[in-house]
Amino acid sequence: MSSNRVIFLIFDSVHLLDLAGAVTVFYESGCCGKHYDMRYVSPYQNPATSSGLGFSNVEPLSSVTVNKNDIVIVAGMEIKKWNRADDQLWIPWLQAAAATGATISSICTAAFALAAAGLLNGQNCTTHWAWTTILQQKYPLLKVMDNKLFVQSGRIFTSAGIATGIDLALYLIEEQHGAAFACLVAKDMVVYVRRDGTEAQNSIYLQNRQHINHHIHQVQDHIVKHLHHKLKIEQLAELVFISPRNLTRLFKSATGTTIGQYIQSLRQEKAKHLLKTKHKIAWVAKECGFSSPAQLRKSVKEA
Repeated sequence: MSSNRVIFLIFDSVHLLDLAGAVTVFYESGCCGKHYDMRYVSPYQNPATSSGLGFSNVEPLSSVTVNKNDIVIVAGMEIKKWNRADDQLWIPWLQAAAATGATISSICTAAFALAAAGLLNGQNCTTHWAWTTILQQKYPLLKVMDNKLFVQSGRIFTSAGIATGIDLALYLIEEQHGAAFACLVAKDMVVYVRRDGTEAQNSIYLQNRQHINHHIHQVQDHIVKHLHHKLKIEQLAELVFISPRNLTRLFKSATGTTIGQYIQSLRQEKAKHLLKTKHKIAWVAKECGFSSPAQLRKSVKEA
C-alpha cells in the first residue's frame, strides 16, 4: 500500500466544506510535488451533502482495508440527520482502522462519530464551538476542549470544523513532509498557516495562534506587522472595536499569554534573527521596537 493514502469517510448529509477543505489540501500537495492517493468511502451508496449536492464516485467501506500508514478523515455531518440506526454499518470498520495504528481524524461534528466508536474515551478532543458542550454531555468520558483549531491525542486528531479542517490537513502534511512544504501548499491555496500549538513554533508569525478568535488574530496580525512602532493596548482595541479591558481579557484567554508578553517575545525573536544577519545593533533595535541598543541587549539576554 502507498504510505501517502488518505481515505475520506463520508456520511449522508456531510458538510461540503468540512470535506472539500481537507480534500483540497491533499490535492494541492500533489500539485506541489507530493502526491496522495485519495479514496472516498461511505456506508451509503449515494451520500449527499447537507446542502443537497450528491456524490456518485464513492466506494463501499468493504472495498478499502486500512493499514497503519493511512490517514482516515471523517468529515462532519448534520447531526440532526445523522442516522444512528446505521452504526453497525461503519463503527466496526472505523474501530478496525484505528486498531491498525492509522491516523484517524475528524472534522467538525464527525467527532461525534469517533466518540460513538469509542475512539475518544479518556482523550482530549474538540469539535465545532457550537457542539462542544453537547459532545461533552453526551460522552462524559471525553475531555472536550474549547477554542482549539484541532487537538491531537496519539494518532487521533479532532478539529473544530469548517475551515479548521484545512488547518488539520496542513498539519498532517507537515508531519510527513516538513514545515516548508506545508507552507508551500498553504501559499498555493492562498490560506494563512496556523498551528495547533503542540509543536515548537518555527516562525514569529505563527506563535500563540492556536485559537479561533478572529478578533485576536486581527490584533496579532497588526502586532507582527508593526513591531517597530510603539504599540498601545488602546489602539489595538480600536482595531477590533472592543474596550482595552475586554481585549486584555480575551487576548489572555485565547492565547495563554498577555499582550505585553506576546509583543516582547516577538521582538526578542525578531531581534535574535536580525542580529544573526550582521545588521548594526542600532538598526535592529529600531526595527524591533526597542528604545535603544541597550534595551535590546537586555531583552535578548533575558529571553
